[in-house]
Amino acid sequence: MPVHRKRFRIEEAFGGDLSMPEVEGDIGPMHREIMAELRALRAQMANGGGGGGGSGPSAATAVIEDTALREVAEARALLETYRAQIEQCEKLKVELDLIHDAINRTKREIAVLHGTSFNGEEMAKVNGELGAVVGGTEHATQQILEAAESIDQAASALAKVNSPDQQRTLSEEIQERVISIFEACNFQDLTGQRINKVMGTMKFIENHINVMMEIWGGVDAIKAHVPAIIDTREGDDRLLNGPKLDGDAGHASQDDIDALFD
Repeated sequence: MPVHRKRFRIEEAFGGDLSMPEVEGDIGPMHREIMAELRALRAQMANGGGGGGGSGPSAATAVIEDTALREVAEARALLETYRAQIEQCEKLKVELDLIHDAINRTKREIAVLHGTSFNGEEMAKVNGELGAVVGGTEHATQQILEAAESIDQAASALAKVNSPDQQRTLSEEIQERVISIFEACNFQDLTGQRINKVMGTMKFIENHINVMMEIWGGVDAIKAHVPAIIDTREGDDRLLNGPKLDGDAGHASQDDIDALFD
């Protein structure tokens, strides 16, 4: 069908009829799309013209500001996380420095022990001192027993003889044996000196071991790592717990043994 066009005022002013070709048939889909886009543009321009400055740019600015604020917040949160991690690393470094210092101090103590007490010369000296104590004690004991036996024999013979000369001879023999007993008892002085040397060495080792234990937290901290003591002795060895020291518990005294026979 023919489309009737609207007359504009300019046409009426000129008094003429500016003819336009009439379009026969239906308006095509392209025309509808063009008109729809024009209406959309007109609506967008109308929205942009109102509100004094336009809401379109304001909305875009608000979106940008929100995005910026969100990114700043995320950056601050990440920065706080990094700061916390740095603090933990600093604490870890302090602990590692303490461990490093403890290890160095322990190495120094071990070096002192090795150089002073655990080297071959010093340990050989300790073993020699203890061996001399055992040998001296054994020799003195043997000498005392022999002298006591000789005195016993001389005393028995003295009771049987009547000759003054024989009595004098036996008496002199008894005196000589008594003197030999006194001489044999001198082993106690030498034995005490040797044992004091060994005790000095052991005390030196004990002091440095105590220092190393203090480095790692003291005796209480070390006790937590001490393995259980298991008695692996068998037979009669499990019954050998002496000799008893003064103040030791778990040993029978002579009074306890005498009480069994009362």
